[in-house]
Amino acid sequence: MSTKPGWTGRYFEDFEVGDVYEHVLGRTVTTTDNSWFTLLTQNTAPIHFDHDYASRTTFGRPLMNSAFTLALVTGQTVSDISQNVFANLAWDKITLPLPVFEGDTLHSRSKVLGKKESKSRPELGIVHVYTEGFNQHGEVVITFERKVMVYRHGHGPRFTAPPTLPITPLPEVQP
Repeated sequence: MSTKPGWTGRYFEDFEVGDVYEHVLGRTVTTTDNSWFTLLTQNTAPIHFDHDYASRTTFGRPLMNSAFTLALVTGQTVSDISQNVFANLAWDKITLPLPVFEGDTLHSRSKVLGKKESKSRPELGIVHVYTEGFNQHGEVVITFERKVMVYRHGHGPRFTAPPTLPITPLPEVQP
């Protein structure tokens, strides 16, 4: 048996224009997510946290806070796009073609649109991606472009390795 290192993300050199990343983790959004995020960000629109009020709108139920949707879908991309980020540079062309409701499950994918070396920081590069988030029905609920400045191989902070410990054998289980 050998020990395999965990995924530490892509560096600038690992990105290829045209590559598409299907981000692995989906997430079902909840009433608690919606209320907490809305109240933490001081958004006073009752359509996000007042079920009675929301029931009297065209939608008939609370809408997820769109800033939460942006944050969640961005978060889903981190392991593939910005695990080795130096800085987020921009979110651009954000669209919300369909509403997201409490109970929806969101997934996402990203396509690399471009990459260029940093002129001012040779240890970094800039990656430009297009991301779309979609619900459990495959309907696109958010799209955006994002530019991130990422480290080149050998230039970012190093992950601290956990101590190497022997694997404790599992006890025998009697059938």
